[in-house]
Parts: sequence; C-alpha cells; structure tokens
Amino acid sequence: MTSQADQQQHDTASMVDTAAINLRGVEKTFVAKNETFQAVQRLDLSIGEGEFFSLLGPSGCGKTTTLRMIAGFEEPTAGEILLHGQNMVGVPPYKRDVNTVFQSYALFPHMTVEQNVAFGLERKRIGKAEVRTRVGEMLEIVGLGERGSRRPQQLSGGQQQRVALARALVNRPSALLLDEPLAALDLKLRQAMQVELKRIQREVGITFVFVTHDQGEALTMSDRIVVMNAGLIEQVGNPQELYERPRTRFVAGFLGTSNIMEGKVTRYDDGVALIDAGADGRVLVPTDDAAVGDRITISVRPEKIVLSHDEPPAGDRECSVQGTVEEMVYLGTSNTYEVRLNGGETVTVLEQNGSTADATAVRGDKVWLSWRPQHSLHLVDSPSVEEGAADDAG
Repeated sequence: MTSQADQQQHDTASMVDTAAINLRGVEKTFVAKNETFQAVQRLDLSIGEGEFFSLLGPSGCGKTTTLRMIAGFEEPTAGEILLHGQNMVGVPPYKRDVNTVFQSYALFPHMTVEQNVAFGLERKRIGKAEVRTRVGEMLEIVGLGERGSRRPQQLSGGQQQRVALARALVNRPSALLLDEPLAALDLKLRQAMQVELKRIQREVGITFVFVTHDQGEALTMSDRIVVMNAGLIEQVGNPQELYERPRTRFVAGFLGTSNIMEGKVTRYDDGVALIDAGADGRVLVPTDDAAVGDRITISVRPEKIVLSHDEPPAGDRECSVQGTVEEMVYLGTSNTYEVRLNGGETVTVLEQNGSTADATAVRGDKVWLSWRPQHSLHLVDSPSVEEGAADDAG
C-alpha cells in the first residue's frame, strides 16, 4: 500500500516534471542608501501546466517581487527561473512567453475595445484576417462580444478588467501573470469576477499565476496556493489542505480565522498528546512530534467548535473546555461568540443558524466548548532564514 508521504512525494515529482514554471533557489536582495533588504529568500517552487496558482501573503512578503521576477521586470540576485525548462534569467520581458495584467489596466483611452485587444497582435505583424478572428474569439470568451466598438471610458470597472485580460490572452502566452487585478473593484463585483476569472482560465487552459493578499480570492479561484511571509514560503497546498491543515501559526492565523492555544503536554500515548487545559478541561492533539513536558501550540477553527450549556460526554467529543460568553454577534447566517476560558484565553466560536436563528447562549452564560481531537492541529514554527523553505515548496 502506498503511504500518504510516498504519494505526496510522487505528486511533487510529477509536478516538477510537467511544470510550466520552476523557481530554483531564487533570491532577491535590494540595496538602497547602503541598506540591504532581502525580499525573497531561497525560493523553490514548481507551477504546473494549466494550473491556477496563487501567491498569497501580506504586504511586503515577497509575492509581487516573485511575480515580477517571473515576468522579467526584476532580475533575481541568485537562482534560476525556468519557463518550460528554459532558464529565463537575463532574458528581457518581451522575449518571455508570458503576459502580465496589473492593478491598473493601462488601456488606451483613444482606442476601441477591439483596437486595445488587437494592439499586441498588430505589433507582431499578424495578418489582419487572423487578428480579426482572434480578437473576436477572445472578446466572446471574456463576455464582451457585443462591446468591441466601445471605448474604455464607456465600460464599467469589471468590463475594463476583462478587456485587459483579453489583450493579454489574445497573444496566447504560455502563462498569464496577474498582480492583484481585482483590488480596484468593489466587493460585489470583485466576487463576481473571481468566478469569471476561474471560468476564463479553464476555457483558455493556460497557466495563471495570481498575486493577492485576499484570502477569499485565493481560496475561491486557486488549484494551489503558496503562502508567503517575510520572503519565505510558509506552506504550499490546495485550498482545502491549507485551510484544514495549516502547518504554522502564521498560516493558521492568516488564512481565515483560527483559535491559537498553547499548553503543556501532560501525557503522550500512541501519537496523541494530552495538554493541560485546567481542572475541568481536556484537549487531545494528534501529533508525532511531542513529549511529556513540551509546550506546544495548537489551532482550532471556530466552526469546528460546538457550544453548549451542558458538559459533553467524554466519549462523544473528547476535547472540552469551560468558559464564559463575553460577546455574541448575530451575522444573519451565523452567530459568533467570544468565550473567555477559565484559563484566561479568548476563543471564537462560529455557529450556523439552521431552522431557527435563536442564539444558543447570551452574554454572561457559563458554557462548554467541545470539538473532535482531529480538529486540534499542532502548529510548528515558521521557517527561519537558516532552515529555508525548500521542504515546503512542493
């Protein structure tokens, strides 16, 4: 039988063999006024052919610098950037088979939609008949088939973005690089464009590399996500893997909402640690990296926790702690509770509203919180400069 570790190793090897983009030991250091800043540190990453891949992280984490190095607008200080096996270091942007869409769509205001989309093809001296055919096909794909004669100022923000996408895709690049292209849109339009972007990517079938600091965007659209922090890779995986099984405290806290707890291991048997949760509580943590006396950090997602007034049976939900409701917020589809545990920590609980919107508890109530042991996730430290991030690069 193939183990999960063996399967992951096989999947990783297959990804590298079929990668559209490979980054090997990539670093980027900026020097200004005699000060040195390392924006990207020893980055190893493989992006598969036809994959929607997102670079996710806070401002200053190195994601945009990484995208600009792939595009050729920045040169790495060290390492290799391979596009379909060819090292692109030193190759100017216009000679790389990639196109980039920025936050600012940079459309030509004096040109029609069709003229904007056709611009790159005409620069390449493509025949007029082919230009007309390819522009028409691309405008249909992005849903602007009847707006080719309009000018950019006659379009909405979302429509202008589609023009920018069509202009980039009509050249048939091997990869499209997108630098936070939804940032300027309002929330409702941004959510609609997330669905449209994924549809367009599936239809054209090329590799998309998408930079964002918005967790919802990354989870909605991506086949895989790399979470970056301080120029290093924290974790790579598909959206469900990153959300359900974050490895580090940073990923658990950055991707969605998570309750971070710390405790001392009082017992360790058969891969399960029992951590000190006070006289009335107990928290079990499945882990292969703990010993009695260790102080470990765990994460529990708010929606995994059940809130009740009665102490849960030990054999039902084995993790249980007691506390007092400090706040209750009604959110329509759900209620959010802030519960102060007897040990002093504050825990957030998310409870979906089903057939009734009546709250389970109100402010001041003494309550029990319980969850299954598999939802207690043992977190490790973020990768340090010395350790690097190669093991996380997948």
